[in-house]
Amino acid sequence: MPLRNEQRQHIETLIRLSEGQPADLGGCREVIRRSWERCVGEYRLDPGRPRPVRVLTQQALKEHREPVDELLHVARAGVDQLFTQIAPLGYVLLLTDRQGITVDFRGQREQEINLRRAGLYLGADWDERYAGTCAVGTCVHDAQAITCHQSEHFDATHISLTCTAAPITDPQGQVIAVLDISALQSPRAQESQNFGLPLVTLYARMIEDAYFLHRYRHCLMLRFDTAREFVHLNGRGLIAIEEDGSVIAANGAGRALIDAHLRRWPPWSPGWQPSVTQLFDGELGELLGIPSASDDGIRAFRARANDTTCFVTLLEPRGRRPAPRALPPSPAPVPALDRLASDDPAMHRVLKLARRLRNEEVSVLITGETGTGKEVLARALHDSGTRAKGPFVAVNCAAIPESLIESELFGYLPGAFTGGRSKGMRGLIQQADGGTLFLDEIGDMPLTLQTRLLRVLAEREVMPLGAEKALRVDIRVITATHRDMSELIARGGFREDLYYRLNGAQLRLPALRERADKHYVIRSVYQALLAEREREVRLRADAMSALLAHAWPGNIRQLKNALAFALVTAEGDEITLHDLPEECQGHLGAAPQTFAVVQAGEQDGGEALHELLRASGWNVSLAARRLGVSRPTIYRRMRRHGLVPPNWRESDSKLER
Repeated sequence: MPLRNEQRQHIETLIRLSEGQPADLGGCREVIRRSWERCVGEYRLDPGRPRPVRVLTQQALKEHREPVDELLHVARAGVDQLFTQIAPLGYVLLLTDRQGITVDFRGQREQEINLRRAGLYLGADWDERYAGTCAVGTCVHDAQAITCHQSEHFDATHISLTCTAAPITDPQGQVIAVLDISALQSPRAQESQNFGLPLVTLYARMIEDAYFLHRYRHCLMLRFDTAREFVHLNGRGLIAIEEDGSVIAANGAGRALIDAHLRRWPPWSPGWQPSVTQLFDGELGELLGIPSASDDGIRAFRARANDTTCFVTLLEPRGRRPAPRALPPSPAPVPALDRLASDDPAMHRVLKLARRLRNEEVSVLITGETGTGKEVLARALHDSGTRAKGPFVAVNCAAIPESLIESELFGYLPGAFTGGRSKGMRGLIQQADGGTLFLDEIGDMPLTLQTRLLRVLAEREVMPLGAEKALRVDIRVITATHRDMSELIARGGFREDLYYRLNGAQLRLPALRERADKHYVIRSVYQALLAEREREVRLRADAMSALLAHAWPGNIRQLKNALAFALVTAEGDEITLHDLPEECQGHLGAAPQTFAVVQAGEQDGGEALHELLRASGWNVSLAARRLGVSRPTIYRRMRRHGLVPPNWRESDSKLER
């Protein structure tokens, strides 16, 4: 068959490349350039002599299929599903072994002759050493997904084809097969094939994971993902383990986690692999006890290699009842602490340490951003410890004026100073006798008082103002701050010796935006608010989605305020997205016309808003939905422009909000 002009030009370019002459490679990609150089330099392929398609005999094909028979069985469903998606677009599907031999094929019968002539057929050899640069062969060589489009093929007889391939690897990371989609004809622009690479890569991974699950079906297995919602459906990571937690094998994402761990903590000996308790910050009993640890059989753990949060589930062997495992005993419940979190790894570490500290006399410093719940944790420590029957006295050092904080803390005798109570006053330190003194925002305590507090901690005595004799006090001190104490000490704002007295143990609370159990926190805060108000109001899914997506710069305190706001302004028996404060609605709450219409309302004295309200029958909720804002926003703008519904008095409470 005579060569076409484009084939001759392609051959001339490759001949110049093979002879070391200048060749106009245009925008040739590096991965293709390297393959062409292998073809002419290593494989000694002659670009001037296109090679005929090589299709194996039935016996030779059988010999190639037998070693991958198990993979072919597992891959069948994925192969069929992918083909149903690409067939209407004119593509065929090839599954090859590691030698590039097509061991499974899906194509259109009406194109059988043309497909066989092009090598898109069962038994065809697409090894780069024979066929030259092509998606399958180059994918096998580089062990990475690739699109080889038209003139990127080495052999001139293939330059009308477009092919996209992705490797399928075994648990050791070696290529065992290649999944490929190809078409006889396609648009010339390579961008037309952009859809193919992610699609084929996705199905290759699905087949790879299905093969992994089948091969290790008799083993315990951990499946994990960075998104809780995907763990059961399509969790990316798979790690097969022994009963003692040692790793047997892992899929691609699992191996990536292991490799990241070994880069951070290089092994002492070749071939050593970390156990799952080294990969994830948790005890073996916690990992093996996942099925009973939560309603959805998923638990969050911190990956030690990169400090990310992974959601993990345990897959038990199929087809047989697992032997009873002697799991380490679960710690005794401590309700006051247990209710503060669900399965957030950072909170898990905090509460694990808090359980150990609750009955100790050591001073505790709680750090974290404003609103993370430092006082709540301090009270939980008190309520769960041996001092629970004693008083819990909380002092906000930033809220008491500096002129009063000394008398408030230490108390005073009658006549100690002008303006004091005639009978004197027991200070807050003395009021905490037998219990816990919680000093919030300790970083804001004046330097003059830090010396006196140091004496209280050292001597367990307090000297009221005007007194001549110190009084013994039995207190445990818990402090909290959102400030950087090291920086504060460095610039002389806080005594270093006092800091070490207070920091017997430190508990750092994570920000709400960092927590993996935000859903639990939102539900807990919301249920507490409902209980206070004795109401039954449903939190709708769109509102929950917005709350989960919000960054929460004010943390749990801001969350509580936002939910309280929504409960006050909500109409009916459910809270929707538009009942939340505007800053919590994010991009979910604004319709395209929102700002234009609202701005028009500002510029024309409220006429546009008035017309919208009239068209909505003065239904504020309907008007808010049409604008894509919250009802409180409508109320504020109504007040601003003096808009009063016909059936309301000007003093109506809703307009006074």
